Amino acid sequence: MNAAGQPRTAVVVGGGIVGLSVAWFLQEHGVEVTVVERAEVGAGASWGNAGWLSPGLAIPLPEPSVLRYGFRSLMDPDAPLYVPTKPDPKLWAFLTRFAAHCTMPQWRKAMRHYLPVNAGALDAFDVLTSNGVAAKTVEAPIMAAFERAEQAGDLRHELELINQAGQEINFTELSGDEVRKAVPQVSGNVELALRLDGQRYIDPGAFTQALAASVRERGGEIRTGFTARTLRHGPKGVTVEAFAGDPVHADTVVLATGSWLDELARPLGVKMPVRAGRGYSFSVPVTEEVPCPVYFPAVRVACTPYQGRLRVAGTMEFRHADAPLDPRRVSSIVNSARKLLTGVDWTEQAETWVGPRPVTPDGLPLIGETKVPGVFVAGGHGMWGVTLGPLTGQLLAEQMVTGKAPAALHPFDPHRGGLRGLVRRSA
Repeated sequence: MNAAGQPRTAVVVGGGIVGLSVAWFLQEHGVEVTVVERAEVGAGASWGNAGWLSPGLAIPLPEPSVLRYGFRSLMDPDAPLYVPTKPDPKLWAFLTRFAAHCTMPQWRKAMRHYLPVNAGALDAFDVLTSNGVAAKTVEAPIMAAFERAEQAGDLRHELELINQAGQEINFTELSGDEVRKAVPQVSGNVELALRLDGQRYIDPGAFTQALAASVRERGGEIRTGFTARTLRHGPKGVTVEAFAGDPVHADTVVLATGSWLDELARPLGVKMPVRAGRGYSFSVPVTEEVPCPVYFPAVRVACTPYQGRLRVAGTMEFRHADAPLDPRRVSSIVNSARKLLTGVDWTEQAETWVGPRPVTPDGLPLIGETKVPGVFVAGGHGMWGVTLGPLTGQLLAEQMVTGKAPAALHPFDPHRGGLRGLVRRSA
């Protein structure tokens, strides 16, 4: 620590977009950073996701329609939501707690907490790309398309609720012919679409690698193959012990380990659980480039232009974060999307991937200091880790160097619901 009590050095555990963003913004404050990652940079949920920068859609996952959809999905093995039926007391306790938040009062309350961070999400990306992160964000609408016009009612209602909550998202209704004029790959089976304006997308793997390169160029160290085992706290800082290899020591530590957050954060008093809601993706060749992301809400399939191909993503699978890829989930995505797209070669799938998205039962991330002074967490973003990752890094870095949590982070206190007396409160 320096004379003002600010950290000189920091270790960030986790090399995804959230952890790397924390590291980059700490460097902005003059902090020397080391990032440790158990696999490779961006190997988790940061690589194969749809890559949407969609603050207009960054909303709490628990809400009434999700609960209704979840009950229907339990009876359909090919449904986009997959919950194993074998006994798992911890998973069912998590899902019970999640279901308790699937009410409109709870959704409105949580939505209010998202408003400030959603408002600043794209600006944080612009800070990165204007200051050395050699990657681009692409402005484009998201085309939400429906096989039958009446299926659009749920999304239209959700968008109206988002606007009523104070988060502006502009959308325009298009006929099937209008959709195909804008996006020729949408098939004749689609009757209607809602075009969501003001959104962006990225190649998430390339962006994460560019962010890591920028951290290195600015003097940061990134150590891969480092699996953190435990933390030791002392009067001169915090040591991160590994299962193999030398430990690393710093004034302060950030745990940004995604769906594995519980392993290190729970012993520090963070009782809000994090479970892996795993998503699948793959890319396929297209006869011509797709002009913008396309979403099929009725079957929960998201498609994004990707390196001259089309990345197709879907599924929310509640299995262990490290469970192997299940080819049946990929087949279910193909079966759902095949009749809704044209000019796609479904036989030439590449880069088939599964990644664990860290989900909390109340739909809010965990960002802030643990009960151990100098140890922070940044995770639990669910489906919005890419959209909110850079802003999370910007705000948490500010808290770490000033000792005061920005107001936008207060609702994401990792000790919400308990142990508040153990955490040092910000001014």
